[in-house]
Amino acid sequence: MRYDTVIPAVFLSRPNRFVAEVLLDGKAETVHVKNTGRCRELLLPGATVYLSAGNNPARRTRYDLVAVEKVRPGKAPLLINLDAQAPNEAAAEWLSSGGFLPGALVRREVRYGASRFDFLLEREGRRTYLEVKGVTLEEGGVCRFPDAPTERGVRHLRELIAAREAGEGAAILFVIQMKEMHLFRPNTDTHPAFAEALRDAKAAGVTILARDCIVTPEGMWIDREVEVELG
Repeated sequence: MRYDTVIPAVFLSRPNRFVAEVLLDGKAETVHVKNTGRCRELLLPGATVYLSAGNNPARRTRYDLVAVEKVRPGKAPLLINLDAQAPNEAAAEWLSSGGFLPGALVRREVRYGASRFDFLLEREGRRTYLEVKGVTLEEGGVCRFPDAPTERGVRHLRELIAAREAGEGAAILFVIQMKEMHLFRPNTDTHPAFAEALRDAKAAGVTILARDCIVTPEGMWIDREVEVELG
C-alpha cells in the first residue's frame, strides 16, 4: 500500500474532523484528513505530519494528511499511519498473498444480513467473512480500539456472530497502523459496548486477529501478529 508523492509538514490545528491546517514550505495550507477519528493524542501543534499529493485538479484541497510522528519522551518518534483507507488496502494485499487463509479466493465489500463486510474468503467450499478495523490509539506499547464510540463497529460484530452461528466462518482483523506494539485491547473506557461485543464474538467462535504494520511516510504493509487481550 504505497502513496505516489509524500511530503512532510508541521501540524497547526484541526478546525473540524475533515480538514487540518499545516505549515508547508513556510506557508499555512489546508489539507484533507483521511481519518474522522479523534486522534487528539496525535494531532498536536508542532507535530511532524506527512501529506500525500492528490491527483484530482477539482479537489478543494491539494493534499491528504496520511501519517504523523508521535513524540515520545526518551524515545525516537513513532510513525503512525492515519489514513482510514490504508488498513483495507494493506489487508487486501496481505490476504491475497495468503496471509490468513492461503489459497482462498478473496472478494471485497460483500453483504451479509444488514452489514457489508470488507472481505469474503472462499476456500474448499467454505466461506469466511472478515471485517477490518484500523488502530491508531496506543500508549506504552499497548494499542486500543476504538478511539471514539462506534455503533457501526458493534453492529459488525453482531453480524459476524450471526454468520458464525449460521455455520459460516467469521473473523475480525485489527490492523495496527504502527510498529512496536506488544498488546491489543478493546477500549473499554471509550466504548464498553464494543468491548462486550468483542468478547461475545470470541465466545461465539469468531476469529480475532491483530497485526502490526511496517509504516513509512510512503506506505504501510501488514507485518507481525500482536497478542490480543480481551479482559
